[in-house]
Amino acid sequence: MNLNEYQNYIVPFIIVGFLVWRFLRLKKVKSTLPGLIENGAIIVDVRSRSEFQQGSRPGSLNIPLDEIDSRSKELDRQKTIVLCCASGARSGMASGILKKNGFQNVVNAGPWTNTV
Repeated sequence: MNLNEYQNYIVPFIIVGFLVWRFLRLKKVKSTLPGLIENGAIIVDVRSRSEFQQGSRPGSLNIPLDEIDSRSKELDRQKTIVLCCASGARSGMASGILKKNGFQNVVNAGPWTNTV
């Protein structure tokens, strides 16, 4: 095969690689979650209030993404903050906001169903 033929496989290979990485990362988070909770971690669901009311992990806090910056002072900086949402995108953004605000122990759990 010449170089041009390999180019047809680059994008699919990257996509498959990303999906495998995401699956393994979420699996690791799910396996460590019981220990984090046992040690006092706080689960924060950053979905909208209506999404949260339709289903959520018992005991989790609902702080929608658009409020996370202003309400971060409600969270204990000494505890691990486990963030979740519908897919992991909003919780990823919330993770960046909390880290910018000085939180050091922040975990993006991805979908809230990964925390159940």
